[in-house]
Amino acid sequence: METKVVELDAANIDSAKIAEAAALVDAGGLVAFPTETVYGIACRVKADSLAKLDGLKGSPLRDALRRDPKKRYTLHIGEKGDVGKYVPTIGLKARKLVEQAWPGPVTIVFELDQKDIDKQKKGLESEVFESLYRDNSIGIRCPDNRIAAMFLRAANNPVVAPSANISGRSPAVDAQEVLVGLSGQIDLVLDGGPCKYQKSSTVVKIGKVGLAPPILNVRGWAGLEILRQGVYSQAELEAISRVRFLFVCTGNTCRSPMAEGIFRKFLAEKMQCEVDRLEKMGYKVSSAGVLDMAGFPASGEAVAVCAAKGVDIRAHKSQTLSRELIEDSDFIFVMERMHQARVISLSPEAANRCVLLTGNDEVADPIGQGQEVYNNCSGLIEEAVKRRISELVI
Repeated sequence: METKVVELDAANIDSAKIAEAAALVDAGGLVAFPTETVYGIACRVKADSLAKLDGLKGSPLRDALRRDPKKRYTLHIGEKGDVGKYVPTIGLKARKLVEQAWPGPVTIVFELDQKDIDKQKKGLESEVFESLYRDNSIGIRCPDNRIAAMFLRAANNPVVAPSANISGRSPAVDAQEVLVGLSGQIDLVLDGGPCKYQKSSTVVKIGKVGLAPPILNVRGWAGLEILRQGVYSQAELEAISRVRFLFVCTGNTCRSPMAEGIFRKFLAEKMQCEVDRLEKMGYKVSSAGVLDMAGFPASGEAVAVCAAKGVDIRAHKSQTLSRELIEDSDFIFVMERMHQARVISLSPEAANRCVLLTGNDEVADPIGQGQEVYNNCSGLIEEAVKRRISELVI
């Protein structure tokens, strides 16, 4: 066959040409297209097309380089919101990575529990399910390239897209390199110029609590495993996927320190780890007060009631709520509506992630009162924390 080359301007994309390429893929053809990393070969998720792709990716001259038939290709989506069609339940860290790193040069391998696997098996065509999922997991990529995004959205079938090269050879980073290796073997090349990064996406697997033992890398970080080095480094992905919780009260010496300590205890139980390993697992819990009174310890009554619950907050030092703290937090729990108002005044964008810890009622300030009042206050906080923890998908 003759491989057709279609030149595109990323600043002014011809939608008719995109539609032509998408129709070719939907009809079973193979189309090379640019991403921000390397060029990929788009293939619909149907057995006949995948068999054609398998034959192309293998090297007829060197059997040792032929692609492993058990290896799954990565699903490519045109917008990150489509991930929900293939992964019904996404854990906090994986969700954070989707929100912060997509579209972008990272492929995420999601682990699914048996309930979600059964749901996908029922909801997807058999050959789609069998082609995309292996060992209760699926790899998904959302490229940060306008041509790729339009092209993937225009296709009516799910699309996988391995790099545009024969296995064992370097991925193509421009249309000319695609043609050197694959001319006459694919139907069309969307020429969008050279790729931005000219190196492969990072492939990362994020473990799901309860499905397997925690993954520990050399830095002691758990739950995140780099399967292939690429644009993003391990440290960058750790920072991007870290989930942060913030508790806010007035002076940060009574209610929010108790909430912080109790939350740590129950989160660690849910994570099946020790409290002091939460940050290594990718979860940070902190607290602050709306008053400008940094450096004070937790009140003696708060320390005592937490100690009775097996929670040690003796090392706590108060800190003042700031815009930086707010913007750095994914979940913000406040004790009173006045605290919520203060958070929003400092950072209006935080309104959708700042809520009363108890849901509707306020937690009254026990400052200056006896131990029994603190005991009752901590009981309200513990009950609310347990509800909040139960709502989290880890």
